[in-house]
Amino acid sequence: MKITLLAVGKTDDSRIEQLTQMYVDRLGHYINFDLEIIPDLKKTKNLSEDQQKNEEGKLILNKLEKSDFVTILDEKGKKYTSMQFAELINKRSVSGLKRLVFIIGGPYGFSPDVYSRANSKLSLSDMTFSHQMVRLFAVEQIYRAFTILRNEPYHHE
Repeated sequence: MKITLLAVGKTDDSRIEQLTQMYVDRLGHYINFDLEIIPDLKKTKNLSEDQQKNEEGKLILNKLEKSDFVTILDEKGKKYTSMQFAELINKRSVSGLKRLVFIIGGPYGFSPDVYSRANSKLSLSDMTFSHQMVRLFAVEQIYRAFTILRNEPYHHE
């Protein structure tokens, strides 16, 4: 199985980018992992929030394959403990799934088409975080899941 994290928009803080890359590099020891950034839209001043979500949605959907299992990170998604999330990753990996895709939307969320395509929704917290911080948290939690599955001394219960 391959895991892909799609994220809309670049990170403008090099510290967040460095921390995220640290976990991306660590994940390479466990699984084929890819962080793919969908560039920010240009000329959004004349676009409504819905138009911006729809344009971002088209870019997201173009990155997906029919066989992908798609999980969007959404405030209304299901919440898991780190242990439960690790078990979820394990179930997906042994199911014969080719690619598991997590998607972080832009500042306004997802278009209806992306919601329709999603197989599941995941919430990292009841709090709201910037979409830049969420990618760091998501990559760290995926890394944590693999350390849990391998009984490595990273996660403490």
